[in-house]
Amino acid sequence: MDVIPAIDLLDGRCVRLYQGDYDRSQVFSENPADVAKQWVEQGATRLHIVDLDGAKAGKVVNLGAIEAIAQAVSVPLEIGGGLRDQASVEQVFNLGVQWAILGTVAVEQPQLVQELCQKYPEQIIIGIDARNGLVATRGWLETSQVLATQLAVQMQELGAAAIIYTDIHRDGTLSGPNLEALRELADAISIPVIASGGVSSVTDLLSLLALEPQGVTGVIVGRALYTGDINLREALQAIGSGRIQDIPPNFGFSSFA
Repeated sequence: MDVIPAIDLLDGRCVRLYQGDYDRSQVFSENPADVAKQWVEQGATRLHIVDLDGAKAGKVVNLGAIEAIAQAVSVPLEIGGGLRDQASVEQVFNLGVQWAILGTVAVEQPQLVQELCQKYPEQIIIGIDARNGLVATRGWLETSQVLATQLAVQMQELGAAAIIYTDIHRDGTLSGPNLEALRELADAISIPVIASGGVSSVTDLLSLLALEPQGVTGVIVGRALYTGDINLREALQAIGSGRIQDIPPNFGFSSFA
């Protein structure tokens, strides 16, 4: 399972919000590119970038910070926040970004999602952010009447490469992932699901492994990495591709010899 560090951008800085509240942000670094390099040095093979200003404004705002991150690291990047037209998606792809994450337009403009999935196969990810099972839009400032599972099924039919599911009530709270909601979503579709929100410990990460057979292939970790509650190297050892339990035993060696 992929462990994907999150870098949330607000005013060009790396921050974390509490339950998506812009008024409850905590600045962790003035230089997001340095943060990106730090996570890659610790073993990250993929980074999750969110343009929080862009999510609110409806267009990419932190373009300079995104470009700096793309130039600083060689691992694939996924970008979300304010991608609500083809020009914005092309803009981030031109920077070398691997995946574009669409949220609001998935609810409001499904035809655009279909067109982008056809133009950029396997590069369009849908971010489904939910409160009590209902999809939130426009930087989590509005809540629709669309069920998260309903939207996931529709987006799969339109050609989405994967779904990122965030439980807003858990995001930034370190209260653990919503396993029940994740299981329900993963059971409804066949494309990969990436978990997000609430992960506070390696124990939380291990709990997600039970959902791997249902198609939960990765987890985005934010605040817990920045506070030190989770060490990225340890997290990768616990659930990553080189996790300890997958290393074949060496029967030619005994620690008791």
